[in-house]
Amino acid sequence: MTVLSLIPTEPVTVVRPSIERDDLGEPVETGTSREEVRCVVCPGATSDMDATRPEGVAVAFTLHFPKTYAGSLRGCSVEVRGETYDVVGDPQRTTEAATPGPFNMAVEVTRADG
Repeated sequence: MTVLSLIPTEPVTVVRPSIERDDLGEPVETGTSREEVRCVVCPGATSDMDATRPEGVAVAFTLHFPKTYAGSLRGCSVEVRGETYDVVGDPQRTTEAATPGPFNMAVEVTRADG
């Protein structure tokens, strides 16, 4: 069944690291898993643009994840429009009462160049 939505979405890929512990109990990345999710992709804030670092400013998007997405994004990266961005912090869902639409988690992603 196709659901008609007036809010345009696009596919992004969540890249989740697989972490195991070594003999000393330290975390070691052993690989990654990938999951495609349809999100609303919005430009991020431009408050970090500074003339002293024109080539090294953070390039960011705000991704609005659907209510159906159940995973945590802490420590993940996301591929958006062919580029890889890091998730900022540990995004949390907005309460059901405050989100009548299909999206309830705003996720900031960033990439520093330079």
